[in-house]
Amino acid sequence: MNKIADYIQTAKLESDKPFCAFLYDLDHLRAHVQARVDSMPANTRYFYAIKANSELPILRALAPIVHGFEVASIGEVRKVRSVSQDTPIIFGGPGKSDEELIGALEHNVSLIHVESMHELRRLNELCAKRDTVMPILLRVNLRGPLPTATLAMGGRPTQFGIDEMQIAEAIQLAKSLPHVKLEGFHLHSLSNNLNAAEHVKLVKYYIERIKGWAAEHDLELSYLNAGGGIGVNYADLEDQFDWDLFVGGLQPMLEANLPENMTVLFECGRYNTASCGYYAVEVLDIKENHGKTYAIIRGGTQHFRLPVSWQHNHPFVVVPSERWEYGFERKGVEDQQLTVVGQLCTPKDVLASDVTVPNLRIGDVILFLYAGAYGWSISHHDFLSHPHPDHIYLGGDDHV
Repeated sequence: MNKIADYIQTAKLESDKPFCAFLYDLDHLRAHVQARVDSMPANTRYFYAIKANSELPILRALAPIVHGFEVASIGEVRKVRSVSQDTPIIFGGPGKSDEELIGALEHNVSLIHVESMHELRRLNELCAKRDTVMPILLRVNLRGPLPTATLAMGGRPTQFGIDEMQIAEAIQLAKSLPHVKLEGFHLHSLSNNLNAAEHVKLVKYYIERIKGWAAEHDLELSYLNAGGGIGVNYADLEDQFDWDLFVGGLQPMLEANLPENMTVLFECGRYNTASCGYYAVEVLDIKENHGKTYAIIRGGTQHFRLPVSWQHNHPFVVVPSERWEYGFERKGVEDQQLTVVGQLCTPKDVLASDVTVPNLRIGDVILFLYAGAYGWSISHHDFLSHPHPDHIYLGGDDHV
């Protein structure tokens, strides 16, 4: 983090405009993801789910490291292909249009995760017109029980996948269609799981389910997509998902339970990029209102929607700046509880509420940590038409 703070302090001395930027440490990103890939068991593959952050410098940094990319739209397919023409792509998400399915064929997508029987029939027909066969995984919404996590895509009614109660019908349909090849199943059921031991148990549960289906329906399967779902602890940055415990338990579990010639795919997003990113915003004002203190920043949830989306106080540190060019006294607070808000005309524009800071002055920079995933990519950028933040990539050639 020191090089991020140094960059901000230098930039503050060189520019008159209030500082507002996403900054990414690409060296950290590469090292973090490379360590994960290197430690995975041999019968697994590690993909990056680009929905977490699909900026091209991020994709370029990860392309030589991960085994491929997971996408959820034709736009994401095109982004990946602008970076690499041959890296494997797996394509999921509900509600794929004909344009997207055709685009997947044209861009040599490796696997399509089919989300419904209607989508399965449409894909077969589109492939027939092109005289090709598409490898697929059936996405299944399991009945559970499943571990608890921040977000659940399975184990309850959602728009994701085929209800497990209908899986026999879906398998028979897939086997009957000549232009799709059923290679396995996609069972991504939850997101932001912080319990490494439970995640090993979850993968074991997935294996047990697909082995039962394979035996019942005489299937030869190549892949289990166990999804991502590995989380980030924003409440306590020192207590993160125990990766070593996870892979240490995964290896023997797979040796004991995974059928021969089957590969387990993981498609992590947030876990890969969150820690490499920062959202840095200058404090424009500090004011009191109805007994509460507010720090108003140059920016807000139109840039960084994650805190209000997840309804949490996002962790931050203060980067002090000694630049002060006004002729009056600079306002600040010490050891005081305050709420960090943006520039939007809505009381919901809150990034951290009722947090105590040791020292903060107008003109200092608040640096939000772990902002590399689901930050800029999910935000409503043009609400009120405020300027966009800069995007700065340290350790790379890109600076937008």
